[in-house]
Amino acid sequence: MELKKVFLVFALMFLSCQILIAEETKESAQQIGDFTLSGSGEKGKKAWDLAGKSADIDNNVVKLKEVVANNYGDKDSINLTADNGNFNKTSGVVKLKDNVVITTASGVKLTTDSLDWDRKQQMLTTLDKVNLARSDMNLSGDGARGQTALKQIVLEKNVRLDISPTDKQTNKKEKIMIICDGPLDVDYEKNIAIFNNNVKVEKSDLTIYSDKLQVYFTTKQEKNNKSQDSVAGISSAIDKIIALGNVRILRGENISCSQEAVYTALDKKITLTGKPQIIIYQTENMNATFGN
Repeated sequence: MELKKVFLVFALMFLSCQILIAEETKESAQQIGDFTLSGSGEKGKKAWDLAGKSADIDNNVVKLKEVVANNYGDKDSINLTADNGNFNKTSGVVKLKDNVVITTASGVKLTTDSLDWDRKQQMLTTLDKVNLARSDMNLSGDGARGQTALKQIVLEKNVRLDISPTDKQTNKKEKIMIICDGPLDVDYEKNIAIFNNNVKVEKSDLTIYSDKLQVYFTTKQEKNNKSQDSVAGISSAIDKIIALGNVRILRGENISCSQEAVYTALDKKITLTGKPQIIIYQTENMNATFGN
């Protein structure tokens, strides 16, 4: 009989603990219909905001659905949307998942499957495939990191750029494709993209191979809809291409080799330097000059 009483006491104690744990879990995880959070920068100016249709608040993590966020910069603002996201109240990092889209006021659109937004460091990172589109330019790669405003971004590997600039001489669009193993560094403020490792450029009239490639774009001025200020950005028009390391240029059946080659889009002129060699299989106007 005494053994049964002891067993019953232990059973009641176990049941009470389970009830307390359930109550604590219920209290620690709260669900609300709408969630909105914002932060201010210098002089109390609104710097960012974050909202979700529904949210589960569990300790320091806020789980969101139908996420909409904005980051307000001095010259360019961005809008972020995603189907799902987690906001860490301690670190300030927002982890976005599923149909992540970033749109900047200057016209750059980034899409990916997942993205970490560090508000404190003003950085964006992802390990997934990334696609960036702007007017006649489309850029893709696996893995990315860069500034929140997308003024500078690095694509880690398997990079491809497709652009359709307008030929100033014929006034017609031409297709250019550039691929590399990566990484690719893009600086929208300096209007330059630097491709690394096994670089290949394909145009209708030539193909360029090199270890490294620097592409300089012409500057395009746009109007910021909010401030009406002019915003400088990369256009799809190429000003100059510099190929570095083990350069090979194919034009028809002709092959040019050097350690460096500079292509200027205005006159379509190629200058080869660093032990240049050329193999001509047929007569044609190569319009090339050679340096030391």
